[in-house]
Amino acid sequence: MRMCQMRLAALCFLLSALFPSLTRAQAGAGLPVFKVTPQDSTIKFFVKSSVALEGNFKKWDATLTYTSTDYKTGVLDVKIYADSVDTGSGMKDGKLKSKDFFNVEQDPYITFKSTDVKQTGPTTFAVNGNFTIRGVTKPETLVLEVVGKGTGEGTVSGTMAFDRKDYGMNSNIPFIKIADRVEVTVNLKVKRVSGPPLVFAQ
Repeated sequence: MRMCQMRLAALCFLLSALFPSLTRAQAGAGLPVFKVTPQDSTIKFFVKSSVALEGNFKKWDATLTYTSTDYKTGVLDVKIYADSVDTGSGMKDGKLKSKDFFNVEQDPYITFKSTDVKQTGPTTFAVNGNFTIRGVTKPETLVLEVVGKGTGEGTVSGTMAFDRKDYGMNSNIPFIKIADRVEVTVNLKVKRVSGPPLVFAQ
């Protein structure tokens, strides 16, 4: 009897080693899976100033995950590489990367991770989340509009506005007067690659 138990335990161990993802795959079955396509998407920023100050980030990652078909379970996770900022001006880029602004050497990433999402209209949503820049994290809201809702493919676009001084960015660029309000605009190309469609409020 003891020998049989030992053989059964050994068999179970072997199966778990050979097929470690079986349980995880089954657990994830039936969930909507979306993919964000960076080459068809953009993340930009704009600041009102005495000289044009706007640009984009060349390098970033974004994921949109769900734990059920209910849209409210969605989590948007965005990770921006701060040193990929591009304003078209080397002087402006250098200043934005410095310790007065993004402080890229100490804080290389700008992140946003949603905590909840509310449908505010037929195609509009308010996404609350934790925004981190320069190592400072505060709650902010991303206001989004979805084009192609319910089709499995479309764009998610919108704006989040924040006060730069709340995150320790108190300086100006030499000879340029900068407003405190910063607007970050996202335009994400999203496609459902597997699983059922999402269920939205009517």
